[in-house]
Amino acid sequence: MHKFSLFITTICLIGNVCIAKSQSGYAKIIKNKNFRAASLFHDLNKTKDTLILKSDKKINYLYTANSNGKKDLNVRVDSNEYKLPLNRLEKGKNVLVAIQSPLRIVFVVQVLREIPILKEKAKKSDGYLDTKVTQRTH
Repeated sequence: MHKFSLFITTICLIGNVCIAKSQSGYAKIIKNKNFRAASLFHDLNKTKDTLILKSDKKINYLYTANSNGKKDLNVRVDSNEYKLPLNRLEKGKNVLVAIQSPLRIVFVVQVLREIPILKEKAKKSDGYLDTKVTQRTH
């Protein structure tokens, strides 16, 4: 009986760890490790619902290069920093390209689950409404 209760306790602990780990964020990022991409800071915020881009050089454009996506993202940034709410991206793998002429820095953002749209983040002053999303038809 003692072994059975120890087994059940172990299963419950493992289950709780898996649930906590799966709910740790909305997305994950696979950064570009190339030394030429070092000029561009590209990471997610603490809540993992926004992509943050920063650089000493001007970031000209940001776009998706997904081959099977229904939404294409094409943003003219023309700034040294930009915040992209990840609810603008499809759930799943998103290949993003940031252009810092003449460089094209490619990285991946994996959206793990749906991200709610918060009204306070929908302000033009935050750069959220500058995003042009087009539907791709096949």
